[in-house]
Amino acid sequence: MEINMEVRNETTIQEFILEGFPAIQYLGNIFFLMHLLAYLASITGNMVIIIITWADHRLQTPMYILLSTFSFSECCFITTVIPKLLSIFLSGRQTISFTSCLTQAFSFLFFGSIIFFLMAVMSLDRYLAICKPLHYPAVMNLRVSFLLAFFCNALSFILITGLVLKVSQLSFCGPNVISHFFCDLGFLIHLSCSDTGSVEIYVLFLALLVILISLILTIIAYSNIVVTIVRLPSAKERQKAFSTCSSHLIVLSLMYGSCVFIYVKPKQTNRLDSNREAALVNTVVTPLLNPVIYTLRNKQVHQALRETMCRMKISR
Repeated sequence: MEINMEVRNETTIQEFILEGFPAIQYLGNIFFLMHLLAYLASITGNMVIIIITWADHRLQTPMYILLSTFSFSECCFITTVIPKLLSIFLSGRQTISFTSCLTQAFSFLFFGSIIFFLMAVMSLDRYLAICKPLHYPAVMNLRVSFLLAFFCNALSFILITGLVLKVSQLSFCGPNVISHFFCDLGFLIHLSCSDTGSVEIYVLFLALLVILISLILTIIAYSNIVVTIVRLPSAKERQKAFSTCSSHLIVLSLMYGSCVFIYVKPKQTNRLDSNREAALVNTVVTPLLNPVIYTLRNKQVHQALRETMCRMKISR
């Protein structure tokens, strides 16, 4: 028994190798520049939303409080993985310690879960504003929006902490190459030499809870919004409302579609090689689109931004 324990300790993996995209590594410099620009644009767009929301009292409404929380979570979400992806494009494979790997996995899933919960909450907020305008002021206020944002953070922390603790108890004594650009828990589970049955069930449970429940709530909310829009008397109002809703639904489809493909499946060993490409959608594409879709197309935000810029020029 002691001999077996000694052998196991000697072969326990202390660090992993993030493989990235070896097939296109010769184009690393080009992809580095593309993803760096996308990252900077995403951070800038989301930071503008946060600053404008808190600088202009007219935007301190439940909708924009939720949006600023969403933007902050998205900045943290992409910062968890994109810097490592950029270093992979420049230098090739990257090593990462087991502790850092778990930390990255926790941060990615924690902020990702917050984003999904917030998307569901924001959809319900829009449903109340459009479909129940008379009840909206009584139901949604700043206090309620702060409580909902706190609930999204607290629930995500509890759920993801439980999952990461389960994974941290697994043994890793075989290959240490993760065919991804960040520490995805699906790959970690696949590399473990322990029995991972209970962990995979927990992952599936979390995926159903976080992704599918928020997706169902979002679909219900937008279905009612579409019905309300169809009943608008003015064709111009209908066209404007459908334009806004369709752009929202495109981003939602990209994010939910990629995450359902990655996480909502019984066995984590299925289609692991395809997860890298799908993960790029919700770590690069949708964070770049979200600031434009949700607020930067909004006339109220444009006006607040212009006035803030004018105040800055005057103060100088």
